[in-house]
Amino acid sequence: MKIEYAPRRRPAPSEAGFTLVELMVVIVIIGLLATVVIINVMPATDKAALTKAKADIATLEQGVEMFRLNNLQYPTAQQGLKAVVDQGYVKRLPNDPWGNGYRYTAPGRNGRAFEIISLGGDGKEGGEGQNADISSAEL
Repeated sequence: MKIEYAPRRRPAPSEAGFTLVELMVVIVIIGLLATVVIINVMPATDKAALTKAKADIATLEQGVEMFRLNNLQYPTAQQGLKAVVDQGYVKRLPNDPWGNGYRYTAPGRNGRAFEIISLGGDGKEGGEGQNADISSAEL
């Protein structure tokens, strides 16, 4: 007994794959979706950086206050935030979300005993929006 198989049928040229128009439509749709996602994600990234900088400054402020409680004085400008790390009040000295170090000044502005500052996204004094300075005096 011999089993016979039906011969394979070759697909017609119209069934062989996608047309150029179909591929272009899919690419345009993917591009539009990517644009919508990027537009919605980018502001969230900026807001997260600002929130992280404020949280870091608050943590460093607590460390400076702990230093004062144990040493009866704030760290000097020469000692800076390194004194807070050296005495173990803060585990490590973080950089701001833009990769710059936080600045410590003693005395601070407006009669404050100290001030901790992030220079924002541009790393320069002043600025607006994402590039604005963030100060412990303003939190």
